[in-house]
Amino acid sequence: MTATSFASLILGSLLGVMILLFIFRIILTWYPQVNLNSFPWNTIALPTEPFLVVTRKLVPPIGGVDITPIIWVGICSLLREILIGQQGILTMMALKG
Repeated sequence: MTATSFASLILGSLLGVMILLFIFRIILTWYPQVNLNSFPWNTIALPTEPFLVVTRKLVPPIGGVDITPIIWVGICSLLREILIGQQGILTMMALKG
């Protein structure tokens, strides 16, 4: 396994997990009574909250709905496609080398 394919595997897995966590955050916005500081919800909130805090400063809630997790699903999906998709940068580097 080359370094590029190893990096692709790690990065792809990390971005996939983040996409899943942000999707869970979207679902949790439908249940405002959930305490995000208690287990198991904190396993979803802790890795995603630093990203959402920054984005909330730029994008306020629309009609009382926090859309920042949706934005991050898009960002992570785009990064995953650009880096390790079928025509991604790391994929092309692995094929070349």
